[in-house]
Amino acid sequence: MEQLKQRILQEASILSNDVVKLDAILNHQVDPALTMEMGREFARLFKEERVTKVITVESSGIPVSFATALELNVPMLFARRKKTLIADNDHYSERVPSFTKGIVTDLMVSKKLLSPDDRLLFIDDIIANGDAARGLVRIIERSGAHLIGLGVVVEKSFQAGAKTLRENGIRVESLVKIRSLDNGQITFEE
Repeated sequence: MEQLKQRILQEASILSNDVVKLDAILNHQVDPALTMEMGREFARLFKEERVTKVITVESSGIPVSFATALELNVPMLFARRKKTLIADNDHYSERVPSFTKGIVTDLMVSKKLLSPDDRLLFIDDIIANGDAARGLVRIIERSGAHLIGLGVVVEKSFQAGAKTLRENGIRVESLVKIRSLDNGQITFEE
């Protein structure tokens, strides 16, 4: 997506050779028109897969997942990171480290919302090391649902997350791949 690349070049902040901050377009503020374009692209990429639900991890994956689910006309489900007073006690849970947050959190999905009949499209905002993604994949596997693929807005291809998932047989489609953040410059894969 050329439009997404241009917005990243204009609005991203590079914090180190490993961390890019996309708050202005993805992680803190949301551009509705750009988000809908991303959702349309993921829907196009996975349209033949008979998706029954779109799933993500709260919170930054929610807008693009919503846009994708709207385009596919299916429900959207997100894994919670914090247990609330009204959370379902009967849930799948995985403990995962967060690369950007520097903490360990629990991902939780109610068992009532996943079934072996589900064909899930997992949408994520950014993949670096892939710890949260692998955690949600384990939840999906335990539920008996079928993961048809992972759509990622920004893949940092110089980190192992997406590569590891692909090596495990998971279809990963990225809208943008960043090859490097070296010397404060964003270099995309072609």
